[in-house]
Amino acid sequence: MKIGVVVFPGSNCDQDMIYTLRQMNHEVVELWHKDTDLQGVEMVVLPGGFSYGDYLRSGAIARFSPIMEQVIAFADNGGYVLGVCNGFQVLCESGLLPGTLLHNTSHTFICKNVNLKPVSRTAAITADLDEDKNYVIPVAHGEGRYHIDEDGYNLLKENDQILFQYVDARGQATADANVNGSLYHIAGVSNAGKNVFGMMPHPERAADPNLGNTDGAKLFESLFNNLTVEA
Repeated sequence: MKIGVVVFPGSNCDQDMIYTLRQMNHEVVELWHKDTDLQGVEMVVLPGGFSYGDYLRSGAIARFSPIMEQVIAFADNGGYVLGVCNGFQVLCESGLLPGTLLHNTSHTFICKNVNLKPVSRTAAITADLDEDKNYVIPVAHGEGRYHIDEDGYNLLKENDQILFQYVDARGQATADANVNGSLYHIAGVSNAGKNVFGMMPHPERAADPNLGNTDGAKLFESLFNNLTVEA
């Protein structure tokens, strides 16, 4: 699969993502934020970092980068897009995903491993995951508190768009497990068409045996096993 990884000023997880995707035998091209050509990619990934220094709001300026006009059109035409951490924030700012990301309730930057429970059974990134298993994935963010109004939340539930929830080691959605105070422990969502995915935790940081954790690789495997790409 040919995948484009967008690089904004302030992206700092782009090489992690590129390395992981190449290790999974995908062709990867870097897309600079000023580019206006997606180079025929079959999927776009927006990596983590601090695009434009997180001025105004995280992702608020990156949303207006020239490349995003092409990414939005690509997604609107059914193209697959994944946003991780800052990439998730950019997708929400762009209107490609519902909701927004607010400051953590602790008002501190959080960098630690968390337990995730897969929720959606119809989204590609969770379809092959065991709903009775926790997946340990790192987070690293200051604005990761997912929020949406009650009507929006009800639509997420009805359409099976909630990808992951923060849980404890026993799989329980306890208050302590909700590291950033996200509404209903939400750690990731998809759009209604299930072709755009966003999550705060970093699966690319848990996808190599050298790191002592390959839970993130399972998320990527599920994603790529369940995407439909025309030959």
